[in-house]
Amino acid sequence: MDFSNHKISSSPTSTSSSSSTPQPTTTTATFASGATTSSNTATSASTADPMHSWWESISRARSRILALNSLLAPDPSSSFSLSSLADSDQPALSFLSSLDAYSLFSSAISIPSSGSGSDPLCQWLYETYLSADPHLRLIVLSIVPLLTGIYLSRIHSLESTSAPSLAGLEAVLLAIYSAEVKSRAGKPVLAQIPDLSQPSLYHSPRNRQQRPTKSRPSVGVLSAPLESQLAVKSTKRPIIVGVALDCYFKQISQMPSWSKVEFCKYAAAWAGQDCACKNKFDAEEKSDKKYANENGAGYYLEGSNLSNGFDRNGYGNAVEIEHEDDVVEQIRELKIERVDSGEFELKGVRIPLDWEILQPLLRILGHCLLGTLSAQDVKDAASVAVRRLYARGSHDLLPQAILATQSLIRLDNRAREAAQISAATNPPSNVTTPSKAKKPEVLLVSK
Repeated sequence: MDFSNHKISSSPTSTSSSSSTPQPTTTTATFASGATTSSNTATSASTADPMHSWWESISRARSRILALNSLLAPDPSSSFSLSSLADSDQPALSFLSSLDAYSLFSSAISIPSSGSGSDPLCQWLYETYLSADPHLRLIVLSIVPLLTGIYLSRIHSLESTSAPSLAGLEAVLLAIYSAEVKSRAGKPVLAQIPDLSQPSLYHSPRNRQQRPTKSRPSVGVLSAPLESQLAVKSTKRPIIVGVALDCYFKQISQMPSWSKVEFCKYAAAWAGQDCACKNKFDAEEKSDKKYANENGAGYYLEGSNLSNGFDRNGYGNAVEIEHEDDVVEQIRELKIERVDSGEFELKGVRIPLDWEILQPLLRILGHCLLGTLSAQDVKDAASVAVRRLYARGSHDLLPQAILATQSLIRLDNRAREAAQISAATNPPSNVTTPSKAKKPEVLLVSK
């Protein structure tokens, strides 16, 4: 099947991308119907014979990986090959957990000429996600940070005259979006908000009523019902990209660490240029603990002119950091990696942060920052990204971004302080030293 004849026509510019020809509409429906037919066939086969379904899933994963191996140019200096992953007992999961496979695909999809409607890698991603195998879909979702990073960076940095076609990347994003539209079935994503006037296991209301009244359930709308989209228009681009990031967040517990680090690097670059504002909240929080002004004029950091919007005389002046070294020292005390270090390489460019993109972005960063199983490099990358997003929200005056990033920064500081205290009080024991078995206690009971 030739992917070039089934691409979705869209332009990188926000003006020309609003129009689309009716031909992609019919083509997209043809792809979706074909995927539905194969899904129904696989479902009926699995119902008849589970062993046949298992072997069919293995064969499908092997064929998809071998098809990708023929598209990627192997590194002559490396002994790694995708064919070795295809011969494993679980090819899809082996591909998902292989850093070499991810690096090989990342270098191939990151070339300037990639992303067009005739790009074979985009065709492979499109057809792989339309398969009925959930493990193959995890492979595509693990590459979502890379796809969205390349797509948003190019679409907001290149001019319309010199920008290449990105129809291939848009087709993959639309495939993820269309699958989520079908999964939600026209229903919004709701969240039950607890009624604080009623007692619970975690609190008791301050003003207790004489007669308990029946609480009314409060419902919050996290996401409105999704509408089917046939092309990536400029007005619908944030919601399509946001849904793709939300699908990534739903499976984030199964995503490899390097995929999360990749996302954090793009998120830090999307926030914009580096400035001292990213460290402002850390300095204010530390000064709140030590140097509280009883007159309400603000909290100050000793040795600097940093306050919460007021100078030492109580007048509202612009907040400036005269001694940035003090702030940098605080960041070093918390063991947060600096942005300008060579190990943390930013990717992408500054983009408009609509709420449809910012909401799943903060959820992913929150998991990377506070997840109990998150690696340390993932937490450090998320720390940098959250602080840059806080600076971006402060510049753009986005209350939702400011409140959310402040909460994440505060939780990050608490977690790092607790880790330092735990490391100081409980030094690691020598594993090579055998521990003496403890004798069981004998209790004497008199008759």
